[in-house]
This record gives sequence, C-alpha cells and structure tokens, in this order.
Amino acid sequence: MSQESLCADDWEIIKKYSDMVYRMAYSLLKNKYDAEDIHQEVFIQYMRKRPSFESIEHEKAWFLRVTINLCKNNWKTAWKRKVVSLMDEGYEEVVELQTDELIDTVKQLPQKYRMVIHLFYYEELSIQEIAGILNTKPSNVRTWLTRARAKLKQILEEDL
Repeated sequence: MSQESLCADDWEIIKKYSDMVYRMAYSLLKNKYDAEDIHQEVFIQYMRKRPSFESIEHEKAWFLRVTINLCKNNWKTAWKRKVVSLMDEGYEEVVELQTDELIDTVKQLPQKYRMVIHLFYYEELSIQEIAGILNTKPSNVRTWLTRARAKLKQILEEDL
C-alpha cells in the first residue's frame, strides 16, 4: 500500500489512533517489536476493510478491539508457544518504560488484568466501554479492576 493511496482522512485517522494502538499492543505483548508489528497490522486492516463508524466512540472501540484481537492471535502462533523470549529475562529495550516502576509492575499482571488496567487508566474508558470492547459484562470488568488493583498493591508492597 503506497502513500499515494492514502487520502487526507486516512492520515488523520492514523495520527489520531497511532499512539493508542501502539500503547495497547505494547501493554499486552510486553515487547517493542511485536507491538510495532501489531500497530502496523491494525492500520493495514483499517485500510483494507474501510469500516464505517456510527460515532467517535465506535471508531475508538474498533481500533482497540482489532488491536486486542491481533495481540491474541500473536500469542497463539506456534513461534510464541515454542520460543522463550529474552524480553522475559530482563533484557527489555524500551528505556522510557523501564524507569516507571508501576508500568513494570503492571506487566507482571495476568493478561486480562493488564487489559482492563490499560483501558481504564491509560485510555480513560468507562467500565461500560471496556465491557463492550472485551465482550463481557460490566460486573466482570469491575471485578477484574478490583483484583488487578489488589494484585498491584500486593506486588508493590512485596518490593518494599
């Protein structure tokens, strides 16, 4: 897909959601290179499908849902199941994220807890919006947030 085939509206959409998509992918995959691949694939899917959106919220939810689905697909690949990443061994290369103890702690949470923490605090979505994106009940989202907060507190207190 060449730059000539992108219209001004496409560039605006890419600029608008680029950071959000990358942050979500990085939050879930904990790997800079995989997050970059997912980031690119999300916008390729957008260009291929050309979805029409009912509202800004629907548009944002579409980008988050596609990002989450692509991350889940990434985890299912044979390569991911059979290879142990050096990133898990403390060789993380994203310097700007290493300095924040809280982000490192969030990375230790189970995937569903990382997702709701990211969507609630970083993307500033409501519990209703998160439930819609994750195809679950708002009560599940509230429970996951409560458990994630408790787990974060426990991990941070152990580090003291």
